[in-house]
Amino acid sequence: MITQKSAQQTVCIVGLGYVGLPLAIRAKEKGYAVYGLDTNQKRVDMINRKKSPIEEKFLEENLPRYPITATTDSMVLRAADVILICVPTPVDEHHYPDLAPVIGASRTIAKHCKKNALIVLESTVNPGVSEEIVRPIFEEAEFIIGKTIFIAHCPERINPGDPKWNVTNIPRVVGSFDKEGLDRALRFYGNIVDAPIRPMRSIREAEAVKIVENSFRDINIAFVNELAKSFDRLDIDVKDVIDGAATKPFAFMPHYPSCGVGGHCIPVDPYYLIEHAKKRGFDHKFLRTARAINNSMPFYTIELLQDALNEIKLPLNGTRIGILGIAYKANIDDQRESPYFPILKILHEHGAKTVSYDPHVRSQSTVRSLEELLRKVDAVVIVTNHDEFTTIEPRTFKNHGIKVIIDGKNCLDKNALRKEGIIYKGIGR
Repeated sequence: MITQKSAQQTVCIVGLGYVGLPLAIRAKEKGYAVYGLDTNQKRVDMINRKKSPIEEKFLEENLPRYPITATTDSMVLRAADVILICVPTPVDEHHYPDLAPVIGASRTIAKHCKKNALIVLESTVNPGVSEEIVRPIFEEAEFIIGKTIFIAHCPERINPGDPKWNVTNIPRVVGSFDKEGLDRALRFYGNIVDAPIRPMRSIREAEAVKIVENSFRDINIAFVNELAKSFDRLDIDVKDVIDGAATKPFAFMPHYPSCGVGGHCIPVDPYYLIEHAKKRGFDHKFLRTARAINNSMPFYTIELLQDALNEIKLPLNGTRIGILGIAYKANIDDQRESPYFPILKILHEHGAKTVSYDPHVRSQSTVRSLEELLRKVDAVVIVTNHDEFTTIEPRTFKNHGIKVIIDGKNCLDKNALRKEGIIYKGIGR
């Protein structure tokens, strides 16, 4: 339902990626005047042509229906009553948090925004960033928090490719420095989200929520990845065991092993808490161990490949290896932190000749079709469980002379492949 208030307000989304663009479309649908600010001119041009720069059903269907105005000109911030910061919060090659995008966006907004605007940080950050980094930027610009500017944090929740849960119906949490900022943020998200919006007692608690969510998943994935390594030696199929354990209707949540953890959250967010706590004198040993286990999975995948090739007396050096999948997740084009990249690097370091194909990431594929890849290789590593790969018939692999399959997502029928005489190894299978 469009409220009178939403119809009168202008929203500006800073960062039109996987988080910002869906929010912009949803706000437009709910009656707000919406502008999007991004530094990528190509992305801006596509959005203004009502074409989604991201392969995502929600975006592809709704951007033409609810078009927004995108721009690279920060002057657009002057008109905004509500400004959402949806920029990336990555880590560097040493896994150290990089807050430069948040700092840059905050400085730009503080320079151009009008008084009494509501600024909401959606980017995932460690507890303390709003207080120690964002707030001082606005105070240096002579704003008074809670009087002439209002700052809140509503950690993004998005699940690319999910047909059920999206920006319209995922519950949210909100924290702020003051009651008016909290109330404004609650009203705004109540207008655009058809789900409960939970107020947090402080902005720091709101920041901690997202870190806890993704650290929880990282730890549980690390647990099953370690089980997979163990069960490989014990001749137990870890997938069958997890499916069996999942029949318990309480106190168990199934997670599954794979060739590596990818995406914009799970392999990144724990480092924000690890590093921030370290500065305060606390060592997150559990989180560090989980990260180390999950980071080891691309190496373990190549160990499985080497073992399988040894069975047919083929060296990794010089052997033609096909990699199926570049995206980190099935049926989307998102490559952020995908295990494809470390797997490719390890293969090249061992002298393997690689061919890559992803129907959703054609720009980085080295062949134009699945058929072409299968014709060129002796072994296959499944990195992404796209529908196009999970439906390949075992006979198809056999007919193309594929001798070894390493199933990094445990998505193929191991028994059917082995019946065809193919050496199959999954992660913990």
